[in-house]
Amino acid sequence: MCNKDLQLLDEKFGKDTLIALATCCDNTPTVRIVNSYYESGCFYTVTHNSTAKMKQISKNPVVSICSDQWFTAQGIAENLGYVRDPKNEILMSKLRKVFAEWYYNGHTNESDPNTCILCIHLTNGVLYHKGEKFEIDFNAIKNNG
Repeated sequence: MCNKDLQLLDEKFGKDTLIALATCCDNTPTVRIVNSYYESGCFYTVTHNSTAKMKQISKNPVVSICSDQWFTAQGIAENLGYVRDPKNEILMSKLRKVFAEWYYNGHTNESDPNTCILCIHLTNGVLYHKGEKFEIDFNAIKNNG
């Protein structure tokens, strides 16, 4: 992992980004598109505890993602809890800005305590950029950073 890899990830995904999120429960894979934001080896999205993805993740947190930016990765999903929990205040201030185009259109209800932050801690991935392949070990970033 080098600085170029990190810079490319920040450039491509450090904004409102659509990714395909795959979960697996009872040996059945499910994929859906989610709005997400990348920072420091993790993708974040705002969702609701009642969604199928959150129920599936509670049973099996291992997930895969991909994007139309020639990126695929695996990771461990974690429910960071209620969006208004004081521990989420700094992260939510970023996410509200990043998702501002759609966040306040009635889709997200912050007064509902089941509205939560999903964090995908990436473990490994592959990024292609201008004909170059980058194999990324996110665990190495966490261990060295």
